[in-house]
Amino acid sequence: MPEVTVQAVHPMKGSISEEIMADGTLAPLAQAAISPKVTAPVRKFYVQRGSKVKAGQLLATLESSDLEAAALDNKGAYASAQAGYETATRATAPEEYTKAQLDLAQAKATLELNQSIVTARSQLLSQGAIPGRDLDTAKATLVQSQAAYEIAKQHLEAVQQVSRKAALENAQGLLASAKGKYLGAQAQLSYAEIRSPINGVVTDRPLFAGETAAAGTAVVTVMDTSALLAKLHLAQMQAQQLTVGASAKVTIPGVTDPVDAKVVLISPALDPGSTTVEVWLRIENSKGLYKAGTAVRVAITGRTESGALLIPTEAAQTAADGTAKSVMVIAADGTAHKRPVKLGIQTAAKVQVLGGVDAGDSVITTGAYGLDDGTKVKIGAADAEAPDASDTSKPEAGKKDEK
Repeated sequence: MPEVTVQAVHPMKGSISEEIMADGTLAPLAQAAISPKVTAPVRKFYVQRGSKVKAGQLLATLESSDLEAAALDNKGAYASAQAGYETATRATAPEEYTKAQLDLAQAKATLELNQSIVTARSQLLSQGAIPGRDLDTAKATLVQSQAAYEIAKQHLEAVQQVSRKAALENAQGLLASAKGKYLGAQAQLSYAEIRSPINGVVTDRPLFAGETAAAGTAVVTVMDTSALLAKLHLAQMQAQQLTVGASAKVTIPGVTDPVDAKVVLISPALDPGSTTVEVWLRIENSKGLYKAGTAVRVAITGRTESGALLIPTEAAQTAADGTAKSVMVIAADGTAHKRPVKLGIQTAAKVQVLGGVDAGDSVITTGAYGLDDGTKVKIGAADAEAPDASDTSKPEAGKKDEK
């Protein structure tokens, strides 16, 4: 039987990292679809699509003559309420209290005077100097002054405890109400100014000056594209192999080389519709080369095995059942034999061998397909290279078996 020329390598120790492939879409780091809170025609736009804006920057103004008038009206009412409050606290209430005090003092003086008159006339009557009706008249006047004193005393107490407090509370209530209306009118007026809540670039501006902006409908959209997020969905088993901070490569249409990225979010819950896990990758985009909404291909570095036994991926063969793996190994007598193997992490260039071969075996890399067990083989001149422990994409030159 003629010998078949093959290429072979010895398995080598090295490091291998799992690559998780998925499709995703680029999204902005932050986005704001800015809509007015009032319906009004657009007075003026200060930005166009593509304009770079800062947080707080004025983007557009709406017609607001009616709102300005309402704010002015409420400002006047507020000023009037403030004046009323000052009057109530510094003039009206103190004046009323002072008057009540004076009324009480006058009533007390009148009472004491009438009391002395009654006492004097009682003495004069006992001496027979005056008729009895004069004493009766004095006593009646005393009763009246006593009643006036009690009324003045109760009025002062009422002013102290109720009237003054009520007047102050009424003035405070009127002032608070006027202030609230004024602030509300100012807020309504401020809604006529459309400002950006974030730093970014204007990506949409559907209206022109003069057209009516409806409340709740976006008039300007701002995106922060200084960095982009590649959003993708992975199976739960794949997502469990990832950690935040893991490196990745993103292939973007129109960009020659894959772009570096980092895993920044792994959703803590499954998506209820697809039972997958959402993962976000961050891509720096300071030069604005990449566009939000672009479909991309992502390769994420998963778990890494150091000191793994590696062979070229092309050396591994899959059985017809789609699961069983094997390699062709060259025996000492130069014949090829099929040997079942257990594989681990696999990349496009190399695969981890968990069992079935060891570092001393010569594993056929090229020429093993369709080769019968026991076929006599010889190593060709252009040997394949064995996996390099430090290179994740290209195997290192292996040792030949010379016949």
